[in-house]
Amino acid sequence: MESSNPRYEWGQRVQAAVEMFNDGSFPDQPLDALLVASGEVGEVVQVGQHTESGTVVYMVEFASNKVVGCFEPELTPCLHPGGTL
Repeated sequence: MESSNPRYEWGQRVQAAVEMFNDGSFPDQPLDALLVASGEVGEVVQVGQHTESGTVVYMVEFASNKVVGCFEPELTPCLHPGGTL
């Protein structure tokens, strides 16, 4: 198991680097429904690690009031840290 250090931390504002679609994690939404648009601003509310792979996973609350699990390549630092969610 390889462990990596998180790039982002709790409370940090980030932006979605890609569009994120429902993989079945949101049962009240259709499968493959757009959950988060690329560029949408969110805030890291939890940082965790996949037990088997050691991959860092972020729980991010986006402006759409959805908390979505994200991997580092799906996020970028927020270009407007003073902006509101």
